[in-house]
Amino acid sequence: MGCPMSVIKSHLKLAAVLCSLFLLSSCTRFEAESQQWTPQMEADWKQRSAEAIAKGAGSNYGNTAFENEKKSYPKAMIDFLAGNREKAIAFLTAPDADASRNSHTLGIDFYSSFTLKNQIRKYFYFGKYLDNSYRLRMKEAMRILTEVDPLTRHFPQPRQFWEQSKDNCNTWVDCRNTDNLKAMRNVAVYLFAEEAGNEQTRLIYKQKLQRDIRTLYQIGQGEWDSENYLGHTITAYINLYDFALDPEVKSLAKNALDWLFTSGALKYWRGAFGGPSKRDSSKGNCVWCSLATHELGLYFGDSPITNSKPSPDVVHLITSSYRPPAAVVALARKDFPKPVELLNSKPTYENWKPGSDDAPQFHETLYFGNTFQLGTLAKGSGGDWNGFKLMAYNQQRGVDYFIAATGYDPTKISTSSIGGDNVAQYRNLVIWLNNKPQANFQFFLPKSSLLETINGVTFIRCSKTWLALTPINLTVEGINTKATQKIKEHYPSDQILTATGTRGTVSGFALEVGEELSHGNWEEFKQSVIKKSRVSLNQINSGIVEYQGVAGKVKLQHTGTGLPKVWRNGQYHNWKNHYAVYQSDSGTLAPIYLGWKSGKLLLEAGGHKFQSQLK
Repeated sequence: MGCPMSVIKSHLKLAAVLCSLFLLSSCTRFEAESQQWTPQMEADWKQRSAEAIAKGAGSNYGNTAFENEKKSYPKAMIDFLAGNREKAIAFLTAPDADASRNSHTLGIDFYSSFTLKNQIRKYFYFGKYLDNSYRLRMKEAMRILTEVDPLTRHFPQPRQFWEQSKDNCNTWVDCRNTDNLKAMRNVAVYLFAEEAGNEQTRLIYKQKLQRDIRTLYQIGQGEWDSENYLGHTITAYINLYDFALDPEVKSLAKNALDWLFTSGALKYWRGAFGGPSKRDSSKGNCVWCSLATHELGLYFGDSPITNSKPSPDVVHLITSSYRPPAAVVALARKDFPKPVELLNSKPTYENWKPGSDDAPQFHETLYFGNTFQLGTLAKGSGGDWNGFKLMAYNQQRGVDYFIAATGYDPTKISTSSIGGDNVAQYRNLVIWLNNKPQANFQFFLPKSSLLETINGVTFIRCSKTWLALTPINLTVEGINTKATQKIKEHYPSDQILTATGTRGTVSGFALEVGEELSHGNWEEFKQSVIKKSRVSLNQINSGIVEYQGVAGKVKLQHTGTGLPKVWRNGQYHNWKNHYAVYQSDSGTLAPIYLGWKSGKLLLEAGGHKFQSQLK
């Protein structure tokens, strides 16, 4: 039987996009050679790029009201690459919906950070396709905007950024300071000033960029490992790398991108993004569900399923000459000796404020088995950060997620917390305690998993990874159908298990994770846990619990404030030895090392070594 005509047309369209992509890439300066980027890696990248273009072709762009260029401009640019050039250029050069509000910049919208990011790519990359008079008007608007620092210029009548928002900016340019928005703004103002020849403003923003990028190499990123916003920060610095004329600034941009892709590579796996993470939306707990995976996956791939609806933001990457180092790609694909445990730190969110670099705010333990990746924070989840995620290998699905949290809202499973959470981890062993009376616990797990309770221990069998959940003053109530129904829209293949604390003292659970290489088979894992693993509760009235696993043990003392007291395999854990941004528990520099305020990032994975230094 021959191929259906629709399939033939799809392949022809993809082939046409690939040809277009090769022509476009020949126009950009390709610098992958020094990164050990192989011809096969480049071919795979082009294939994924072509698929993203083909899937975005012919879409409805949207409009340019306020910051809607966040999506509409990338959609138009993707459509341009797909061959619909006249339609795309007509939209990109049409009068802006807010032209009257931007009369000071000749009707060109240079206000919102998301708009700025896309105006950069429109002008510097697609500029040769724009009407010359429009392009000249954009350049003159850049000159006007950057005559002086636009953050110091104000409107006669105060502007309201969002209705009932605390983020109102009465400045000529977006004043918001989240890491991703700040990067978009600072990169845009720098590039506009450089293009317009406004040297004083250019130097001001060069200093801002130097400070922010240097901070990454000193203490890390305030908006760390965000499943959503990491992608936006990456595309901001991609602009700087591609279009900065100053060699020092281009080098700075490469430093930023190498660091950001490294941080993303640690949490990326098979098209999914693990935790812990800052600014976790609770909607990214499946393959290709988080925005960061769209940008990272374009380079890393390694997923059994393709991205069915790529973000149009990948247009910035598709039209860029940047490629992450081969060691970073190997890190993302977990091509390094396992098991391995990392003891990492995360800074405060507003890490640019005085005193914010004195000590980390979060202490992360990240363990890589052969079939799973488990990460926790000592203080658990809360606010907008996730403090517990496990990703387990699934051949068809990519990965399965197992997430633990306190609280009552399953739709916020990643960040849900009632407060009072303390967590200790030693490799594949975890203790989680909460000091609230009758604390409510909820667990997110795949419907495909097998649940079995033996001697009070709940065993959970995933594809190749096995969990043993031992309750501590906790009643495990089973699968909660109402809670599961609430997550059905985003997670139809997952379910919620709930449990409730039974005493006025601490309650919680111990978790042991096993796999074939560590525990033999499923039956052997269960029998080993039943025979060898024990929870010691003789000091529970003092908030102290110890869990002896099949191999190793972990102990936790719940503290009312500050960090919990933790013993890892019998050794008291000094949190002051847990300041490095990235470090192995064994003291080796592989697969990754970045000391606290050291300024030197080291990587070793997949037979590749890489280092990046910025002090």
